[in-house]
Amino acid sequence: MSDKPLPVVEYLKIPDAGDPYLEGYKCGNCGATFLGERHVCSKCGARDQMSTVKLSNSGKLYSYSIVHRSFPGIEVPYVSAVVDLDDGVAIKGNLINVEPDPEKIEFDMPVEVVFKDALGRKDKDGNSYLSFFFQPKS
Repeated sequence: MSDKPLPVVEYLKIPDAGDPYLEGYKCGNCGATFLGERHVCSKCGARDQMSTVKLSNSGKLYSYSIVHRSFPGIEVPYVSAVVDLDDGVAIKGNLINVEPDPEKIEFDMPVEVVFKDALGRKDKDGNSYLSFFFQPKS
């Protein structure tokens, strides 16, 4: 069992020194940035021009859905959200620290990325996971 948590997705990076971050790929030809590893730019088609970048930890709420039914063991209701990060990358995750009520959630509201334990989930060896969430910017 490791003391260091495991990332829930491959684009969540947990360095030995420093804070966790989300990693994207930026095209050296057109400047478009994407989530997830790629070798060809989806915008301009350039090959072998992609390099890793640290994604922004802030953005705006683009869309959301309040989930009332889920898999056994998943607490409901929760807010599933799509956020446009400040660097142009759209990413899906859960919106936390806000009531799951449409009266309390505003489109385009500023949010920040936070990194927390992945709801107590562990792998078969007992290792914990680190996940990312969004919360309203204070």
